[in-house]
Amino acid sequence: MHKNLQKHITNKLFTIISDVAEKHQVQAFIIGGFVRDALLNRPCKDIDVVVLGNGIEIAKSLAKQLGIEGQVTIFKNFGTAMLKYEDMEIEFVGARKESYRKDSRKPIVENGTLADDQNRRDFTINALAINLQREFFGDLLDPFKGIEDLNKKVLRTPLDPTITYSDDPLRMMRAIRFASQLGFEIEKKSLQAISENKNRISIVSMERITDELNKIILSPLPSVGFKLLFETGLLEIIFPQMQKLYGVEIINGKGHKDNFFHTLKVLDNISVNTSNLWLRWAAILHDIAKPPTKRFEEIQGWTFHGHEDKGAKMVPGIFNQFKLPLNEKMKYVQKLVLLHLRPIALVKETITDSAIRRLLFEAGEDIDDLLILCEADITSKNPIKVQKYLDNFKLVRQKLAEVEEKDKIRNWQPPITGEEIMKIFDLKPGREVGIIKNNIREAILEGSIHNNYQEAFDYMIEEGKKMGLKPILSC
Repeated sequence: MHKNLQKHITNKLFTIISDVAEKHQVQAFIIGGFVRDALLNRPCKDIDVVVLGNGIEIAKSLAKQLGIEGQVTIFKNFGTAMLKYEDMEIEFVGARKESYRKDSRKPIVENGTLADDQNRRDFTINALAINLQREFFGDLLDPFKGIEDLNKKVLRTPLDPTITYSDDPLRMMRAIRFASQLGFEIEKKSLQAISENKNRISIVSMERITDELNKIILSPLPSVGFKLLFETGLLEIIFPQMQKLYGVEIINGKGHKDNFFHTLKVLDNISVNTSNLWLRWAAILHDIAKPPTKRFEEIQGWTFHGHEDKGAKMVPGIFNQFKLPLNEKMKYVQKLVLLHLRPIALVKETITDSAIRRLLFEAGEDIDDLLILCEADITSKNPIKVQKYLDNFKLVRQKLAEVEEKDKIRNWQPPITGEEIMKIFDLKPGREVGIIKNNIREAILEGSIHNNYQEAFDYMIEEGKKMGLKPILSC
């Protein structure tokens, strides 16, 4: 059936591309994600244009027409060219057909027809093309019934899925990512082909795998993607630490919850309240050390003592494994994993100012994110229990606000520095300085003295005297 999509390409840019292609006597088509997202009413600023000719030349000519000559990025190895115009990123490539070697996902590329180019696409919904020729401007080309699949919310490969996934195994991750992002179902044959080809993922760089994994994590309901990774066997290959969370062990009639599905519930819970990728990573990793810390005790049953501490220590290795940034982002995730039990402990106990001060001191600016994580960690199926915890968290938040207002502990540094201690007692850097500084901090956190310079100074003098030190300077 003939379908015209002019209403989706009203931006003057598309008319200009059409005119440039006409001038060069070549045909040009918008293809892939932009067409798909336009039909799904999703915003998309990345535009792929396939040219039956030299895509790089068309990109250069368009840049000249737009007055941004010299601002074209050319990727000669891939035969592509990219330019930015207003808030859009347009990539041009000549139509091509591809073939693959067994040990690489990098294709052998030859010039091809539009049909060849559509054949090489990963999914039918990404093989949709819009004609930019003046005579057929806006006409949809849909050789694989991609519109039908869009309407049915199905992910299907244009060609045999086994060949599609074996040729480029990253497409397996992309299939699961699209299922998670769009709420689509992967067609049965296609899902089976992913399971059969899962080991082919080993030829894909970890950077590309992580890029897709992060998109799954940022999708509206990330558990959809992780369940598919688990069911197809990909999770065990790319993220074995998470796979180990799966399962329930029972001894003497005592079992523990399935920490894999608990983690997915926490991840979904937190995704309702934040699109912060690193906070979502903290949700994924908060219980990651439960398998290695799992113990059975006759009276208590199953325990996971110290899983927060061991989990924090596992974070750098996992970040390195996924080629994630080993910087402040990693330290942020580490901190949240380490502290994730602390607010819950406060809920269970009588909330003291001292405990609140310590939490504020250790969490600093990340205290609000920590509380979001802890609230997401409430996954009981008992609604009364859940409501009780949430009500208690309100009390914790209230107490945090009161103590912070009174003591200004968040991102706090003790009023007396190590340099000042050395100057007062004529000391060189060493153990004594650390002891005095630590004692001052503990006294303030415990509430023995107030968080001000004079009380801290007086306390320092007393602590020094206890250690046999004599001040050489007075306040």
